[in-house]
Amino acid sequence: MDRRTLISSAGALAATGLLLPDGPALASQPRPPLVAPRARWLIDALHDEGVSVVEVGNWSRHNRDHMGPWYGDVGVMIHHTASRGLRGSLMVCRKGRRDLPGPLCHGVIAKDGTVYLVGFGRTNHAGLGDSAVVKALIANRKPPAPRKWDADGNRHFFGFECVNAGTGKDPWPSAQMEAIVGVCAALCRKRGWRADRVVGHKEWQKGKIDPRGFSMATLRSRISKRLIG
Repeated sequence: MDRRTLISSAGALAATGLLLPDGPALASQPRPPLVAPRARWLIDALHDEGVSVVEVGNWSRHNRDHMGPWYGDVGVMIHHTASRGLRGSLMVCRKGRRDLPGPLCHGVIAKDGTVYLVGFGRTNHAGLGDSAVVKALIANRKPPAPRKWDADGNRHFFGFECVNAGTGKDPWPSAQMEAIVGVCAALCRKRGWRADRVVGHKEWQKGKIDPRGFSMATLRSRISKRLIG
């Protein structure tokens, strides 16, 4: 996506109060020190990987850390939003739902490939899953199919929601898929992980179907090639 389109998109979101003044809409102005120091590396890693990033509100301090620890030490989890349209998806992921407070992920990956950062730290995206999956990933082994709900995924995983209805028919544009690869490669490269540290929500929690519409094995293969290249 070209800079003009990105600035236009950021301007529209700024009008809704979602973006801080340091977003791309005012990129020519000096950048105020708004990003929490512990989160600065994430933006740098994404930029180094060529990912287009938009910072949403106070994303670097927006989290659920008061509900428990967060380590981000196991891997990256990919979700689909089960919704259509960027604005509504972004609002829900940032603010949450009545039954689940936000943020619901660390970033939202739009269909045009832009990544909107909405949180940093503990976020309500993974929920409970199978501890055997965690153990397998840490040991660099293929994880088993999830069967139990005995481990807190919110403390262990980075989570990214991808705008998609989740019907199996809603397309996954090439720009969006490339952004998913870029985000995962950025985190794997920074953490020293292999591509198999990237999992789908359905590979973590029994009964989940997301992300629906592409193969996680194919995604991991693309990430692996990116990391080698």
